[in-house]
Amino acid sequence: MKNLLKYCGVIIVLLGVLVEVIYFFGTRSNVMLIVAGLLIVCGTISHIVLNRYLAD
Repeated sequence: MKNLLKYCGVIIVLLGVLVEVIYFFGTRSNVMLIVAGLLIVCGTISHIVLNRYLAD
């Protein structure tokens, strides 16, 4: 379970990148850019925090 939590932040960042790809090829909405930006920032912060506390 800890191994999966270590990669949770990276998965969130990749979801943000996926939203940006959908924005680029699909609908053009500022809401999608805001969601993608929030996902990337939250994913980066959670990756740093989780890896700091889950370190053995």
